[in-house]
Amino acid sequence: MGAKTAYIEPGSPWENGYCESFNARLRDELLNGEIFYSLKEAQILIEQWRKHYNTKRPHSALGYRPPAPETIVRMDQSPVMH
Repeated sequence: MGAKTAYIEPGSPWENGYCESFNARLRDELLNGEIFYSLKEAQILIEQWRKHYNTKRPHSALGYRPPAPETIVRMDQSPVMH
């Protein structure tokens, strides 16, 4: 067939657009606007941003829907008799 894997140069946005787009968004929306005073603070804030990015923020490629919206599963509160 002659198929070969493509080598992507590190830091080449024209070769790896999805990763570069995400990295630019993370940098613009979070990292450039924060000063982290500890590793734990950075972990908490980045995790909050990640959850917002994946569950609430609309994505244009998905018709302005979030990629993985949060779902709420209601639990039956009545007692069960066995």
